[in-house]
Amino acid sequence: MQTVEFSTDEPVVDAFRDFVADASFPCVGAKSALSRGNMHFLVARDIASAWDDMRIYSALYRFVGDYRADRSLFRSFVLLFETAPTSGEEEFERNLWARLQSLSDKDDWLGQRPDPRVSGDPDDPHFSLSFAGEAFFVVGLHPAASRPARRFRAPALVFNLHDQFEQLRSDGRYEKLRSSILTRDVALAGSENPMLARHGSVSEARQYSGRAVGADWRCPFSGRGSNRDAA
Repeated sequence: MQTVEFSTDEPVVDAFRDFVADASFPCVGAKSALSRGNMHFLVARDIASAWDDMRIYSALYRFVGDYRADRSLFRSFVLLFETAPTSGEEEFERNLWARLQSLSDKDDWLGQRPDPRVSGDPDDPHFSLSFAGEAFFVVGLHPAASRPARRFRAPALVFNLHDQFEQLRSDGRYEKLRSSILTRDVALAGSENPMLARHGSVSEARQYSGRAVGADWRCPFSGRGSNRDAA
């Protein structure tokens, strides 16, 4: 697979670094990744287009390989898009899942086995996406997000490795980190995020876009390899 270089000095990358470094930004894990030089970026054209999907997948594949060579904590892959959405949270959610479906189809088409530690069923409480054999939790950000911590000037998808959450649990650091993030998020937004839940209680797919969804919400992700001709 062709090696893709991560983006470094584009204006939107600098803006995202400033966004995370701001004192009010609640995710201390992201701050740690940034300060350690472990936040890797790729800038793509348009979240509503499949134009860059193979390039995006190649960057994810490289990110996983780099992580396996050095499993130090607090690493994130940040996918930034140059074109902002034209409307609100529902449009962003549709585009987010379209990109994740396409990337998952490519992973399956290329013969990559999903991470056996998680489920590929978006209705399963243990669901996560898998790329190159590693499970990921995805955080979506965009200009129209209702939660301040998700409100960035351009559409963005942040891919966080589930293996790192398991490392933190094993080290006894997960609960303290989670509590700090929740407290800081309430201070920023003035209220608790109603969508937050522990992995294994409800499907994490409900949290990806940042939109508050009801009990009747159904994830638009149709599983791995569902559209191989388009991949």
